[in-house]
Amino acid sequence: MIRRVLPHGMGRGLLTRRPGTRRGGFSLDWDGKVSEIKKKIKSILPGRSCDLLQDTSHLPPEHSDVVIVGGGVLGLSVAYWLKKLESRRGAIRVLVVERDHTYSQASTGLSVGGICQQFSLPENIQLSLFSASFLRNINYLAVVDAPPLDLRFNPSGYLLLASEKDAAAMESNVKVQRQEGAKVSLMSPDQLRNKFPWINTEGVALASYGMEDEGWFDPWCLLQGLRRKVQSLGVLFCQGEVTRFVSSSQRMLTTDDKAVVLKRIHEVHVKMDRSLEYQPVECAIVINAAGAWSAQIAALAGVGEGPPGTLQGTKLPVEPRKRYVYVWHCPQGPGLETPLVADTSGAYFRREGLGSNYLGGRSPTEQEEPDPANLEVDHDFFQDKVWPHLALRVPAFETLKCFVHPQVQSAWAGYYDYNTFDQNGVVGPHPLVVNMYFATGFSGHGLQQAPGIGRAVAEMVLKGRFQTIDLSPFLFTRFYLGEKIQENNII
Repeated sequence: MIRRVLPHGMGRGLLTRRPGTRRGGFSLDWDGKVSEIKKKIKSILPGRSCDLLQDTSHLPPEHSDVVIVGGGVLGLSVAYWLKKLESRRGAIRVLVVERDHTYSQASTGLSVGGICQQFSLPENIQLSLFSASFLRNINYLAVVDAPPLDLRFNPSGYLLLASEKDAAAMESNVKVQRQEGAKVSLMSPDQLRNKFPWINTEGVALASYGMEDEGWFDPWCLLQGLRRKVQSLGVLFCQGEVTRFVSSSQRMLTTDDKAVVLKRIHEVHVKMDRSLEYQPVECAIVINAAGAWSAQIAALAGVGEGPPGTLQGTKLPVEPRKRYVYVWHCPQGPGLETPLVADTSGAYFRREGLGSNYLGGRSPTEQEEPDPANLEVDHDFFQDKVWPHLALRVPAFETLKCFVHPQVQSAWAGYYDYNTFDQNGVVGPHPLVVNMYFATGFSGHGLQQAPGIGRAVAEMVLKGRFQTIDLSPFLFTRFYLGEKIQENNII
């Protein structure tokens, strides 16, 4: 706790010793001290700044109703919906703790910014449809005297290609997508060649194409728009790192007489950036939106600390996975009508801007997983694992063969908050740490689903249940029960 200390001299030291004086040898040194006394009294009057007091403006508040760990687009979305759905203005005090105020390593800013509805799970389709509607009406985030948001949405769609062995699954997925209201068409190889003559259809048995509300947008614009909006709604921000939770425990018996320990977090310790200083924050709710590092935050609360095979011993199976994005220049490329193409091989690409630039990549196999300790880019991965598939699918990209390094204009790496259990999000409360809620583990599609996820978590916190979209299959308990919800379409 920060302790306010009176300025030196207030309370003692104002009496000076004079040889030969009466009353024990002490007298007031009026000439030398009156001016100093007046200055120090003024400095501690209300409304006056006092340079001698310790500055605490960089510290988070000592109390907050909700502490959100992680200030990326998911954490900001939760903050936004908590304030939008609160019973009255200012009813909930929300603090967002983000350790990297530059967002230089945040998954949001390093994303390719795609949005599509071509998933296999109804919940994922519904989330992306909700987000598409939110992004169409982005003026939700308008702030007085701030410039309007320009997401630079490009509605070119997603084009997914399937081989013979995956064609039946694609047909089944599209049926589900249409039932949920997504506008998706199926295309034969002949239809594919007619619409996109630059594609080589070798090995393609079927394709699905999103005709509405699919494409890509500027993730940085959404992040900054959300941040500016929630600040206008009274959300507090702190740059720091959560290093400890202070919790209480209660032993309970289940219906089958098994003992479990319920925990409740009462205090979050926030360590200040580049300092040994920390601030305890008393709170009622903690939202774990720490992305690729959310398992570390969960472990601080005791999640997974128990015998293997028990609910107490079930860890949050989310870890950082490094993914590369490459940008290349190809004047002979597909052109302005290029959608985001996901090849049968897993490689993908899309147009970037208007100057014959393209970006893309491919998720590595388990054997190819790079070391996530840093965000250095492996350019050989493009030459060996990405380019051959691109060149086969788009003959115009063959010209990159001899110039692969000079033609790759730039590249970067970012983190997936990768759910090793089933590659789907973790949403809602922990069953034993009763006031910790999750918004993490989306394995690459968290950005496009953030508006719907934020609302779902806020509904669970404020109402005790999902209302807009039922995300019960995404609850933490599925890890203990072994109930995977497998999503077939993850790029």
